[in-house]
Amino acid sequence: MDRLQPPLPTRLTDLLGIDYPIVQGGMVWAAGSSLVAAVSAAGGLGLLGSGSMYPDVLREEIRRVKAATDRPFGVNVSLRRDDSPTLLQIVLEEGVPVISCSLGNPNIYVEKMKARGIKTLHVVTNTKHAAKADQAGVDALIAVGIEAGGHPGPDELALTTLIPQLHDATSLPVVAAGGIVDGRGLAAALALGADGVQIGTRFIATIEASVHPSYKEMLVQAGPTDSVLIARNVELVRVLKNDFAARIAKAQADGASATELHELLREGRPKLTMYEGDVQNGQVQAGQGVGMIRDILPTAELIQRMITQYRQSRSAMPG
Repeated sequence: MDRLQPPLPTRLTDLLGIDYPIVQGGMVWAAGSSLVAAVSAAGGLGLLGSGSMYPDVLREEIRRVKAATDRPFGVNVSLRRDDSPTLLQIVLEEGVPVISCSLGNPNIYVEKMKARGIKTLHVVTNTKHAAKADQAGVDALIAVGIEAGGHPGPDELALTTLIPQLHDATSLPVVAAGGIVDGRGLAAALALGADGVQIGTRFIATIEASVHPSYKEMLVQAGPTDSVLIARNVELVRVLKNDFAARIAKAQADGASATELHELLREGRPKLTMYEGDVQNGQVQAGQGVGMIRDILPTAELIQRMITQYRQSRSAMPG
């Protein structure tokens, strides 16, 4: 599908060489080469989710994206992974245009990436982390609010407070992430001072996302209060209500130790849902915007819808 809407320039689009200030989150199991290539070809920035990939799989997926589109794309790497140095080296060797990193010190990768012309995005959840990333020399910040699916961070700041704080505290472009599923969310984020948005859950409900159909269908059927936080005291996760979420809540109420809760959380729960389709016994990670998702669309159509709705929202604002 052609990009029907004209470009929407911001500091983020200028930095990354994309048409629209929309970054697709690098979600484990969901963000494979098909989704990433589709997002980038449609004018956004697709990010491969390396968290569910072995190094050789990541290399293969990078090459598949390159074969599918000549548009900019990136890789998301969790620095908490033991093999993160290997994944970062693959990004360097394959000449990926953009990297997004989280859960670690940006100093360990920024200099090497920038020396190769790779744009660096770093995930933050407060102004303290933003200052450290800024000092390390990253090119932009991804600000994750408590609305986000998966692991939103322990600070529990909503985007309505986090984005203005970061806008005032740093001169770097800021990407708002958490609970954004449509053009209205994009308009709100830019009004708060962001330069773009990162969207995760909504991109799972697309044709190209590499997750089990049962996961996508559960997102479509979810209501506005079905996204909940679990394991607050050990490893904060935002998921949809299901048998697993209830099991975690009961274990906490019964006095389960932190070790026991960690074991429950790390028993391959995301894979169980996303890859195998067990939406009751796995983690159905989803942000607070899930209640507004009502269909499974081709990625290009979704992005065009977002930009159209963004412009409609802007034109409807008074003043």
